[in-house]
Amino acid sequence: MQNRVRLAIFFYSLIQAFTLSLITNAQGLEASMQAQRLVNIQTVDPSLLVELKYSTTDNFVKKDVYGDLTRAYMQPMAAQKLAKANALLKQQQPELRLLVYDAARPRAAQWKLWNALPQYPENVRRKYVADPREGSIHNYGCAVDLTIARVQGNDYVPLDMGTPYDYFGVLAYPSDEERLLREGKLTKQQVANRKLLRSVMRQAGFSSIEYEWWHFNALSRQKAMMQFRIVE
Repeated sequence: MQNRVRLAIFFYSLIQAFTLSLITNAQGLEASMQAQRLVNIQTVDPSLLVELKYSTTDNFVKKDVYGDLTRAYMQPMAAQKLAKANALLKQQQPELRLLVYDAARPRAAQWKLWNALPQYPENVRRKYVADPREGSIHNYGCAVDLTIARVQGNDYVPLDMGTPYDYFGVLAYPSDEERLLREGKLTKQQVANRKLLRSVMRQAGFSSIEYEWWHFNALSRQKAMMQFRIVE
């Protein structure tokens, strides 16, 4: 009888430990961000839409990189800028909202993205994924990947930007939009949608980059490095 009791206690303890491990893993990424005083952007502006692509398989890696992390975190100053951009967008067209695809990103996830592009030499790879040895601005909580969506009741539909998120190629380059428009590879509406996104983001204090229409920085890498620590 005593052996059965001991065995039952052992299995109960094992189940408890396993359950605690799952909870800890699920909370690990959020805990590391909260420990560095990053904020959930939807606590700053609940009308922001969030669909973290790296918490799904709908990304260029085709794998869930973030696990149970579904909330987007940023440095408080960056989250405030994002809320301002969303407010500017709603002032122009009340049915539109910013839809966030990625925000603060732990460096462990940066390595997974970096290693998922072995077909590119490092100098080309850096166009699309920052070298984790140097750290991405995402790793400091100061960058965001996003688009614009039209709210339809309880649902939303992203605007047509000409390419999907994480499209690696010239069609996604803001620097080539006018040429692509002349050549008929992008439409006037697609370019107009991108310009609207850039307009509200820049007015709110973000800067854009050359190769991705969806990526914006709240600070330069140098300033982010001086002010914040990398989220590991």
